[in-house]
Amino acid sequence: MSPHITLEQWRALIEVVDAGGYAQAAEKLCKSQSAVSYAVQKIESLLNIKAFEVQGRKAILTPTGQMLYRRALALVNEASDLERAAHKLSAGWEAVITIAAEILFPSDRLLTCLHRFGLESPGTRVELIESVLGGTSDALLSGNVDLAISPQLPPGFLGNVLMRIRLLAVAHNDHPLHHYGRELSYRDLRAHRHVVIRDSGAKRDQRAVSVEVDQRWIVSQVATSIQAVCSGYGFAWLPEEHIREELLTGVLKPLPLKEGHTREVPLYLILANPDFAGPGVRRLSTILMEPVIAKSQG
Repeated sequence: MSPHITLEQWRALIEVVDAGGYAQAAEKLCKSQSAVSYAVQKIESLLNIKAFEVQGRKAILTPTGQMLYRRALALVNEASDLERAAHKLSAGWEAVITIAAEILFPSDRLLTCLHRFGLESPGTRVELIESVLGGTSDALLSGNVDLAISPQLPPGFLGNVLMRIRLLAVAHNDHPLHHYGRELSYRDLRAHRHVVIRDSGAKRDQRAVSVEVDQRWIVSQVATSIQAVCSGYGFAWLPEEHIREELLTGVLKPLPLKEGHTREVPLYLILANPDFAGPGVRRLSTILMEPVIAKSQG
């Protein structure tokens, strides 16, 4: 059975819902209000259903209309993805690739991979979004990135583990926490300042990365957190990859906690849309995964 409803008609229904009315939808679609109204009426007449019911001055979706809206949204998004993929394939490698990378991922490894990719595709511009925790998931869910390195797998996405980041509870070698002369409990930490890296997501949950303390500094970058702890201003769980030199020189020392002195965070490589990923996105993801594949084969 061939479809009788066009994508433009489905777009009209979607926009009436998203914009909050026929007049607003007409303005966004650059069409007359009567044209938008006719498109919705055409859907209703062809399917013999009622998508909206009038309540006061507002048109409210019926239960059937809610189902149609969800399916129409998926249909229109799929069509848009297909068109974008076709444009990418016809033009060769993508002009721009956007990647969101959790700041715990080692920057030297990331930059090396981007350099390798740049040698193969010098005409492709790479836009890097450095994010923390939920910020990476937000970027994926909003459709603003082509691929991501994330500590979380948002609903609807699959990914491969790139690496596991080990976080160590550390403080400056002369910090009071190192003078207790015994194993520390979380109760011991409460009297000292905790340096935390801010979640860049829209919904921040500090409970996932902090302990209950009276003093806390919240910063936006790993480098700032390291500098604060190296200056003796507090303690923090810091990625071992980022503080190897400070540990070797003794500037930072691991805290002798009874439990929880280390934390492990998996980092996943996630393609935003695997079915429609262009050749450049696929090649960059391959370069990023090569150390993982080599390790598994070795």
